[in-house]
Amino acid sequence: MDVNVLVVEDEEAIMTLIRFTLEQAGFGVIAAASVEEARPLLAAELPDVALLDWMLPGISGMQFTKQLRQDERTRELPIILLTARGEEVDKEQGLNQGADDYITKPFSPRELIARINALLRRRAPQKTSALIEVKGLVLDPVEQRVHGDGKAIAFGPTEFKLLHFFMTHPERVYSRRQLLDLVWGDHVFVEERTVDVHIRRLRRGLEPGGFDRLVQTVRGSGYRFSQKEIC
Repeated sequence: MDVNVLVVEDEEAIMTLIRFTLEQAGFGVIAAASVEEARPLLAAELPDVALLDWMLPGISGMQFTKQLRQDERTRELPIILLTARGEEVDKEQGLNQGADDYITKPFSPRELIARINALLRRRAPQKTSALIEVKGLVLDPVEQRVHGDGKAIAFGPTEFKLLHFFMTHPERVYSRRQLLDLVWGDHVFVEERTVDVHIRRLRRGLEPGGFDRLVQTVRGSGYRFSQKEIC
């Protein structure tokens, strides 16, 4: 799955190393040398992960983390702080401001990728490459294939992304607006009813194996993916 990482780092040598490391791992990189440079990039496209240096010119990475957590659009953005400050009190301070993780410089490229992948597994599992299985329904995000009880099920790209999101976020109700932001992207301006069209297509593909019952309508709220029977 495509993963875009916003990197805010003012030291050119470190930025070069991070960019090379992330691109070698298959991640897209959105680079900025300061918070001021990062703001319009965030406004244009919400990344999957933000990698922020603590000591930035002007607004620090820690201050920016606090601001991002106060904004509804970026409140759930996975954030890792990079810093040369390795004291326990510094780590606690960064996490208290809303960072999800904290990496002390110098760090190895392998550690950086491992920490990003671990954070994605916790916060954005639909962005990982792990095989998913629910009651005989199997989704392979790498090969982009779906099987139900061993039989291949063909889906268009949007239905595949929708199913992947549902299978990695079971039992929670999502409104149409939330699904548009999380599956289509937060800057895609389409009618909310578009979600209903793709839900119908998704259910149609799942119906022959009886898996359509897993995609449930919650009246007045939205949709959820659940193994439990509808009450």
